[in-house]
Amino acid sequence: MTRLILASQSPARTKLLSNAGIAHEVLVSDVDEDAVQARYGVTDPHDTALLLARAKAEAVASLPEADGALVIGCDSVFEFDGEAHGKPYTAEVAKERMLRMSGSMGVLHTGHWLVDCRDTDDSDGGRAGSGATLGSVSSAEVHFMDMSEAEIDTYIATGEPLQCAGSFTIDGYGGAFIRKVDGDPHTVVGLSISTLRGLLGQAKVDVTELWTGGAVDPAEVRAE
Repeated sequence: MTRLILASQSPARTKLLSNAGIAHEVLVSDVDEDAVQARYGVTDPHDTALLLARAKAEAVASLPEADGALVIGCDSVFEFDGEAHGKPYTAEVAKERMLRMSGSMGVLHTGHWLVDCRDTDDSDGGRAGSGATLGSVSSAEVHFMDMSEAEIDTYIATGEPLQCAGSFTIDGYGGAFIRKVDGDPHTVVGLSISTLRGLLGQAKVDVTELWTGGAVDPAEVRAE
């Protein structure tokens, strides 16, 4: 069976994969995001998301536990007023951002990087890997409702936005403040299932191979 490793400790990302019926393992990278950005000097939010996703995927792919598997790394960066917003970490930063975001709009970029760690030699009768290492970014516009200072304070007190790119979520308390999303809503959660499908296809893997229920043979499906 084809193995997929998620190089992220994000509960939201693993929940997305599970809800989509995609079997996977979790192996967290020890990538220092600040050090990676300092090294490459990337300031564009789109490119930063892809750079960090690649760093995470390649770090996990280098581990012996990843041998024979496909590794997907993801990272999200929120672009607002031309600035890149990662995790705020502190209540003060989160509040300052959310006061500005109230009634406005930004773009959430989620980078995806896939590394195929399967053996490219199929002489042993197994399925050969593609040797692929490739990435893609999925972006979505997020439109916020007006938020009062009291609502923002209460939201921050939950602790939820402190570890989220852009200081908000769509699949938790923060969903109450999002008016609409233009683009793939999965992108805003942190992993686009359709983007993953596209990357897997480039690595010559059908996403149905990863379904926990197993791929369905169309020849076995009969019309009612």
